[in-house]
Amino acid sequence: MVDFSGHLSPRTVAAGQRGSEAMAREVDVRQALEKVSCVYGFHGFVVMVVPAKTCCSLAETVVMTNWPADFLIHYDTANMMAGSPVIARLRRSTIPFTYDAVLDAPRRSDGKGNEAASLFERGNLRRGVYIPVHDVHGTCGAIGFGGNREAVSSAELKELTYEAGYLFGRLSEIREIRSPMPAALSRREIECLHWAAAGKTTTEMAKILDLSEYTVNHYLSRATRKLDSVNRVQTVAKAIRAGLIN
Repeated sequence: MVDFSGHLSPRTVAAGQRGSEAMAREVDVRQALEKVSCVYGFHGFVVMVVPAKTCCSLAETVVMTNWPADFLIHYDTANMMAGSPVIARLRRSTIPFTYDAVLDAPRRSDGKGNEAASLFERGNLRRGVYIPVHDVHGTCGAIGFGGNREAVSSAELKELTYEAGYLFGRLSEIREIRSPMPAALSRREIECLHWAAAGKTTTEMAKILDLSEYTVNHYLSRATRKLDSVNRVQTVAKAIRAGLIN
């Protein structure tokens, strides 16, 4: 891999600590993302797969994050993804961009601007940046950094884009390498995947299985980790190929 660190600021080089030999585990990538967040004055990060238009749950798209768990739960409980201008932009653009939850509130299409702004402020994630990324397999994702600092400069955005691209690629390589044999799925995990393959939403699955939506998402997330997938669609596809569901 070519090292472009000579063209970066000293703090970017310090944050990244390049070298695949020094980043062989997911925890190494997490620690690197936490360090980037800290160096640039952000409160936290999120690594996600860009959701399809039919997806309505942020939790289903998250690959790795240190955002508060109650933030994600509240976001999905309030069904905020549907009207999010950030999600809409990630679906149509590959250009990094900044966000401000308060300034962006009027742009929401669902009228939940004040609720969204309040949630992001309570989570100390009012301002930040989203960087579209992809891996060698064509998986489209994004890495977001959020906090309460001032808007990032154009120079910082370039540096963060470089960091995000490298770390997303490294995370993809690590996930591809490990766990050649999938762990056994529980009966409930298989049931949830069966209904997901049938096109049922989380709400519909919860009613069918007489479970809470939170519990359904828990089973699906656990199945996703066991099958070493990045989102629900890939998990269903792997389960079908493995003969776990019809």
